[in-house]
Amino acid sequence: MFFLKMISRSFSRQFKRRLLIAVTVCLSATVSVAMLGVVFDVGDKLNAELSTYGSNIVVQPKSDAVVSDLYNTGDSAGSASGSSSGSDGGSTSDGSAAADSADPTAFLKESDAQKIKTIFWAFNITNFAPELNIHADAGCVGSGAGSAGSAGTAGASGAAASAAKCKATNVPIVGTWFAKTLHMDSGESTVAGMNGMRSWWKINGTWPKDDSEQAMVGSALAAKLGVNVGDSVTLDKTIAVGADDNTNGGTGKTGKSSTERNRVKVKIVGIFDSGDSDDSAIYMPSIAAQTLANLPNSIDKIEVKALTTSDNDLARKASKNPNALTQDEWETWYCTAYPSSIAYQIEEVLPGAVAKQVRQVAALQGDVLNKTQAVMVLMTVLSLVAAAIAVANLMAASIGERGSELALLKAIGATDGAVSRLMLAETAVISLVGAIAGALLGSGVAQIVGHVVFGSGITMRPMVFVLVFVLLAVTVLVASLSSIRAILGLRPAEVLHGR
Repeated sequence: MFFLKMISRSFSRQFKRRLLIAVTVCLSATVSVAMLGVVFDVGDKLNAELSTYGSNIVVQPKSDAVVSDLYNTGDSAGSASGSSSGSDGGSTSDGSAAADSADPTAFLKESDAQKIKTIFWAFNITNFAPELNIHADAGCVGSGAGSAGSAGTAGASGAAASAAKCKATNVPIVGTWFAKTLHMDSGESTVAGMNGMRSWWKINGTWPKDDSEQAMVGSALAAKLGVNVGDSVTLDKTIAVGADDNTNGGTGKTGKSSTERNRVKVKIVGIFDSGDSDDSAIYMPSIAAQTLANLPNSIDKIEVKALTTSDNDLARKASKNPNALTQDEWETWYCTAYPSSIAYQIEEVLPGAVAKQVRQVAALQGDVLNKTQAVMVLMTVLSLVAAAIAVANLMAASIGERGSELALLKAIGATDGAVSRLMLAETAVISLVGAIAGALLGSGVAQIVGHVVFGSGITMRPMVFVLVFVLLAVTVLVASLSSIRAILGLRPAEVLHGR
């Protein structure tokens, strides 16, 4: 009873100093709870945030993927065409004109694309968009369509003559979905397309409608063609027909083939600024691009945006050779949303396809996540160090001011250990009050951070509060023991166990 009475009296006698200790602990608890709360919940939110800046899995025909690996041409997940062709049709951002300006020769079926939403991790697939990447001439005048020549040089000269009447040649064309509603066999429906895949684009106008003759043009190409929203652009493409031994347009045994010019007229409903080579491209519905290239139901790439778990040793081992995994490793890997496991499951449902993780995006996600968590942990540590220093100084000042009271206690028989434990108890009570208030404030701050930065709340885990209270208890105990030892000259064991 006497012990409790002494504690209560110390609060009234040194109210300001006790209040400062409570405020110090409260602020430290607020920062610690907020930062650790975000740290434990930031992984999924960062993955979701970074996934808005492009796909993290690319699906290609198997033959194209093999060629890409052999010649190290990489992938173009971030840019549909990877080309910034000029009027000469040959210049590109990296100088690889031949690779970037060539049309694809291997294809997947567009009708198979929706099977991506049938895999085990279907709910982690937030969006996807099939693409047909071709090249055509834009702003052409004259008849354009029809036969451009036949048998060897005649066809080439006819095509060149038609192309000479165009404002831009070899323009990258991307046939894709924009906001296509898919009805799954399970009875569910989903919306997929570029509206969600290119959310960072600055758009003047609107997105094209699927299954229409609308299009959107990159800002650089729009300036070159001199078109605005509401104008129409004529696209011409030379296609091979009637080859002797190759129905896909190759030359036969005699080396003869004929070509003709396909023409599609599209209405420009939007002009976009992507900040990359896509500014020189045209995006249009896949059906229009397939008609232009005479490639029905054909695509050469699918961009997939998926919520994934950061790679670890198991994921890296599986990405090299899934068959090398043990049964337990296989089950763990397959049932975890690693990019490699999602890519593997996509390959299972799409025949003749290879799904690849976009390494740059995955590495960026992991790197940003690690750095963000490191910054937040560092802020937590610094707040605890600042709290320890402040509590130690306040304790030292409090002990110095209570010299006469402490001397009286010792005069009536109190030991140094008993006096020290009394001061520790006083500090513990006021620190507990500050810690509880700080935990509540920290939860609120975490929610504010979540909504301001990520657009959603932070899930506060019980272990965050337990960890913060333990860290604060250790911090306050060490600071108090240091102050008592400095003022009274006692060792920590003497403080805790008496003397």
